[in-house]
Amino acid sequence: MSVAKVVGLWRYPVKSMGGESCTSTGVDERGLLGDRAYALVDTESGKIASAKNPRLWGRLLTCAARYAEPPGLNGHAARVEMELPDGSRLFGDDADLERHLSTVLGRAIRFSSTAPRRPVLEEYWPDIEDLANRDALTDEAMPSETFFDCAKVHLLTTNTLAALRAAEPASSFGVDRFRPNILLEAPGEERAYAEDAWVGANVRIGADVVLRITGPAPRCVMTTLARPGWNADLGVLRAAAKHHGANVGVYADVVRSGTIALGDSLAVVP
Repeated sequence: MSVAKVVGLWRYPVKSMGGESCTSTGVDERGLLGDRAYALVDTESGKIASAKNPRLWGRLLTCAARYAEPPGLNGHAARVEMELPDGSRLFGDDADLERHLSTVLGRAIRFSSTAPRRPVLEEYWPDIEDLANRDALTDEAMPSETFFDCAKVHLLTTNTLAALRAAEPASSFGVDRFRPNILLEAPGEERAYAEDAWVGANVRIGADVVLRITGPAPRCVMTTLARPGWNADLGVLRAAAKHHGANVGVYADVVRSGTIALGDSLAVVP
């Protein structure tokens, strides 16, 4: 039986840059086709550039990336176009891309479609009660040979966003702050944090795609940072920590590949 409907789909071609919305997309064992296919690598440290360390990489969120052609199966990395804060545009295969991005970001980078065997990023933890660390910078291991933080697919419901807005109306809980792959609407306003009920279960979206919901999605400083359309707001993460253990949405792995589209239904399956 359907328990939710897909109302938004996004992929993020370059890690920590703005992404692109889709009306439909293929899904394979690596997640939504083309999601986090590229990343910037800090030339000095070898770590993956992520806005989780805003002192170094916060400006990545002011850049946006989109595909110039559809990405393919099995990690095929299609040509990507990036728009920088000054409005200039670059392609991933431009000869001077790395020099230009290094200038914009103020740090030498390498543009890569191949993740290290043991990728690592840096994460800053604001001084907020109920976080695992407070006012600290930590090294965080990422899934092997990927540019994902924790899992391949991130699902979020409008119910959860509505619950956070109701609890803390002074803060702004735009979906862009949380960067989900799949936004769903579960009928019934009383179903706050509806996706929590799916943890540990398989869900089918549309006719073919089956995901295994592996756990809640812990939130980080990225949710608080300024980006196009949103001001900086530390209250976003403070509210998530206070009202829902700092988790917003759930993570999933892919059990069965296929295609999903706006309007598709989600059902819990055996």
